[in-house]
Amino acid sequence: MQRRLLQELLKWKTHPKRKPLLLEGARQVGKTYLLETLFGKDYYDHVLRVNFEKADLELLNLFEGSIEPKRIINYLSIRENKPVHPNNTLVIFDEIQEVPRALTSLKYFWEEAPEYHIAATGSLLGIALHGGTSFPVGKVDRMRLYPMDLEEFYWAMDLKSQSDEARDAINNLRKPLFSSSFRDALLQYLAVGGMPAAVNEWSENKNMINVESILKNILSDFKDDFSKHTSNTESRKIANLWRAIPNQFAKENHKFTYKTIEPSARSRDYAFALDWLIDAGLIYKIDLVPHGDKLPLSFYANNTDFKIYTLDVGLLRRLTHLPSSVVMGEDNIWSNFGGAFTEQFVLQQLRSLGFEESFYWMGNADNSLQPKGKSELDFVISYDNQIIPIEVKSGYNVKAQSLRVYRNKYHPRLSIRFSLKNLEYNEGLLNIPLYYSFLLKDFINQKDNFAANEQ
Repeated sequence: MQRRLLQELLKWKTHPKRKPLLLEGARQVGKTYLLETLFGKDYYDHVLRVNFEKADLELLNLFEGSIEPKRIINYLSIRENKPVHPNNTLVIFDEIQEVPRALTSLKYFWEEAPEYHIAATGSLLGIALHGGTSFPVGKVDRMRLYPMDLEEFYWAMDLKSQSDEARDAINNLRKPLFSSSFRDALLQYLAVGGMPAAVNEWSENKNMINVESILKNILSDFKDDFSKHTSNTESRKIANLWRAIPNQFAKENHKFTYKTIEPSARSRDYAFALDWLIDAGLIYKIDLVPHGDKLPLSFYANNTDFKIYTLDVGLLRRLTHLPSSVVMGEDNIWSNFGGAFTEQFVLQQLRSLGFEESFYWMGNADNSLQPKGKSELDFVISYDNQIIPIEVKSGYNVKAQSLRVYRNKYHPRLSIRFSLKNLEYNEGLLNIPLYYSFLLKDFINQKDNFAANEQ
């Protein structure tokens, strides 16, 4: 399976001012596979990987002593019986947050031995940093890996040539050739999700029973992390909040309230649990932005009024105990839950495409003298110094007043609607079929050309 981030790793490898790399991301999103198999084995003569999650006393003692780079390299080369050459060996520090001094050593690799190619992974790095671990600020290059997005899923389903053709069409102002395989793959993605182990099983065997087992095991591993890294009291609160996430989607307004956890729950009781899940990369917190015409959006956001999404749509489906047949077969139940899952799907694509800040909007939220109106827009993002509102629809029915209210109030140059309707651009409103969501940046970059063609 291929990952888009591989291209960024290749740029890192040849960069004249390359620093040690820190590849961050939630557990089991494929960090080690990307570094060791896709990158290391194909682009280096040698790969030396050290798994700090299974560090023995001897390895721990190495980093308790001097963390002078050449001392570390010489020891690891002897220990693993592998040569370490500056230009053709990739050294991987896996799960580096488990050994804080190893994280500190990255600073000295940059300052004293920049010729070595050092790449580290961190799954719970945010948790470790909150525990007091110092971070080598300015001494590392950082990248983030998310679950596989829709385009990467297409690649795994042998649809790369079709996805490449679609991108080429958009960049040459042609409408992509519609392929029913795109829509089929979209429904499969909504059920399977983007966790690499689940995608691999589906692509190779099309065995949904095994996919369900993989997703179940991943959720169990997450739960184990709750108890491994926190006290019993806090781990219970984290687990309670995690299990309550699907409950917010049962409401017409998907805003998260602590009472969805338990009737007596208060924000101060669950502040640590919320931060822990965010730092672990397991949830995305989407704050309300009351103004649709002021940048930067984060400056005006209301962080006490928010929604919560999980890191992956497949895991969300498993967390809700929703059968995959409901998603793939367009069961009547899907009409009740499809909107929430499609929002989750779009948010995943936004994160994967580099939109790490996204918000939602409500009518009258910028006016304290009036109650917040019923108009609610799913996402608001900024790109190239412009604010772009996004509305998400799970089917062909795109009638809704929220985007219309927003556009009438703020007059954005470009508005986006995701749905199952065909690609269409009309007076600043671009309808993108959900199965083309991976082309969002291409569409945005071509907006002016779309407008010219419209006239």
